[in-house]
Amino acid sequence: MGAFFPAARGGGACFAHFLFVPGRCYSPAMKLLLKWLLSAASLLFVAYVYSGVEVQSFTSALIAAFVIGLFNVVLRPVLVVLTLPVTIVTVGLFLFVINALMFWAAASVLDGFHVNGFGAALLGSLIYSLLGVVIESALGGLFTKK
Repeated sequence: MGAFFPAARGGGACFAHFLFVPGRCYSPAMKLLLKWLLSAASLLFVAYVYSGVEVQSFTSALIAAFVIGLFNVVLRPVLVVLTLPVTIVTVGLFLFVINALMFWAAASVLDGFHVNGFGAALLGSLIYSLLGVVIESALGGLFTKK
């Protein structure tokens, strides 16, 4: 195994393994791919448990998870800075509104992902965020830094 995975010998680069073994060194790209797939699955779960969110297929969920992630990376920091006074006055609760706006914006630009109003976006984004915390916690155990 050391010939194919230099990290297994204790040196060299960290390559992706074919089996998930806790404590092993995996590629950051594999963690990103797995997080994307699990985020898409969590969007399907949100649509299953809450009727205000609709996802047509797993492909639509994959695209929606990508767009939500893209919006969270590009737009969310700008909105957080612009609304900082309101966020401070509301003791951080306005961040839930920003999350709902990102969720709602993604639904407005995609065909296979639909949210029935802002209230549905707020509750759907809350469920999606909670699932994201669970996913990140689970992946943190698999993808430990060494």
